Amino acid sequence: MAALRQGRGSAGRLLLQQAGRSLLRPAGCSFLPDAALPLLLGTSGERLQRLRLLLAVCLLSEGQKLHLHWSHKVGILISLIFSIGATAVLSDLWGEEWTTLLLSFQVTAPYLHLGGVLLMTSLAWPIALHIFRMKSSVRRGLIVGVYLTILLTLYLVPLGLYSPCIKEKGTLGPAPALIGHRGAPMLAPENTLMSFEKAVEAGSDGLETDVAISYDGVPFLMHDHNLQRTTNVHEVFPNRTSTPAAMFTWSELEGLNAGSWFLSQNPFGTAGSLRQEERQRAGNQSVCSLQDFLQLAGQTQKLVIFDLYRPPYGHPFSNSWIQRTLDVLYNVSSIQSSQVLWLPSDQRSWVHQSDPDLQQTSGTRLPLEELQRNNIVKLNLPYSSMSAELISEHAAVNISTNLYVISQPWLYSLAWCTGVHSVTTNAPQLLRTLNSPLLLMSPEEYNLMWILTDVLSFVLVVIIFYFHRWRERGLAFCSDRDVRQDNGSCKQNKPEMGNIWSVSSSNCQMEKTLNLATVTEPSGQS
Repeated sequence: MAALRQGRGSAGRLLLQQAGRSLLRPAGCSFLPDAALPLLLGTSGERLQRLRLLLAVCLLSEGQKLHLHWSHKVGILISLIFSIGATAVLSDLWGEEWTTLLLSFQVTAPYLHLGGVLLMTSLAWPIALHIFRMKSSVRRGLIVGVYLTILLTLYLVPLGLYSPCIKEKGTLGPAPALIGHRGAPMLAPENTLMSFEKAVEAGSDGLETDVAISYDGVPFLMHDHNLQRTTNVHEVFPNRTSTPAAMFTWSELEGLNAGSWFLSQNPFGTAGSLRQEERQRAGNQSVCSLQDFLQLAGQTQKLVIFDLYRPPYGHPFSNSWIQRTLDVLYNVSSIQSSQVLWLPSDQRSWVHQSDPDLQQTSGTRLPLEELQRNNIVKLNLPYSSMSAELISEHAAVNISTNLYVISQPWLYSLAWCTGVHSVTTNAPQLLRTLNSPLLLMSPEEYNLMWILTDVLSFVLVVIIFYFHRWRERGLAFCSDRDVRQDNGSCKQNKPEMGNIWSVSSSNCQMEKTLNLATVTEPSGQS
């Protein structure tokens, strides 16, 4: 049987070795073994690198060793250390992205389970191929035990799986209201009148912005604390580029261009989709005043929410910035107080007493008792705080929840299934087109998918293991028959893997012929 396997795998190994020598050994590297580190230093592009990697795996599966030069081993170690360090740095810089990844599991969990089962099912072939050729029953039992444990765990994962998007029909709430984050910043320069008009056209239910107070007391819209990013201040006031925005007068602010940066920097990659007249209009936008913003919201009956920045020390309105903002709200705009989600926490009690119709909104999670004591009716939290339990707990005491910033359809779908009341988004034009959450299914539909996947996987695994068991027994029978016919024996080294399809008796006969030729050739020469 060992002789049969040796002959059966020799042709495959010879082909792999020849291909490996030509692809794994770059020109001019004759000092390297057959499959050395050109795997890491290939110069023919990604496709060649993938082919090299595939051939290396094939050579390893045939028992061929990759004898790496010491310098290559050092290179691998350095690459590993660099990868670990880079992962640690990225984990620190992208902490919020890791939260996003964990949230994505809540939406994709049913499909990740499906993929995991399919992956483990596909691994049944190489695992069965190896275990039926192992001499050690201990190793065989260990590998089979680990494999079956992982497979069984995957089969039972849905018992503890939670996804808000697996819901009974009729229990899904209304779609979260959309609040345009600084307007519609994918379609126009942020915090400009054009941006808010685009948000209204896209179907936003509300508008979000940031408010600062000019040096002469005019509230205006600006997210950054200086004007460098979103205006041409470097052209008009080159010596004041780092000056706080609140230290400019309104006449100075009006003279700045607040739109050309959008076309040149293209922050969302969407500026190219604008029509020519829209591009021209976007490039001519100016700094927007709070009065114009509130006027638009009042005319279109949209909710508004804004951060209010306190002016720096030495500013004429550093102690009266809230009163100045309320003066604009009451005296020079047509908006109703009930349309305003009042977010600033400073002097909240006085503001509520002055105008109880303002919807007091908290930007931090506080105990329910404190929220009720401060007359809070809405929470404004980052999307990483998304929790069905948190939302339902606050909804029970008439406190709704708004999450920011949600611009991806899958994340909006998760917020919808979780019961969020509204979201702040950069893409109202995109989210408004969703008629139902993505990946929504009923428990009955998921149970059917789960059971069918597990049953099909189980059947395939049984068939694969039975096939390899039958194949190995057939090879053993064929080998024993040939040995009896020859009245002799042949001792060969057994390879770890061979051609997995060579089960026919013709291969046995070919092996016998090759062995006889090998034995008789020296006699002829003598």
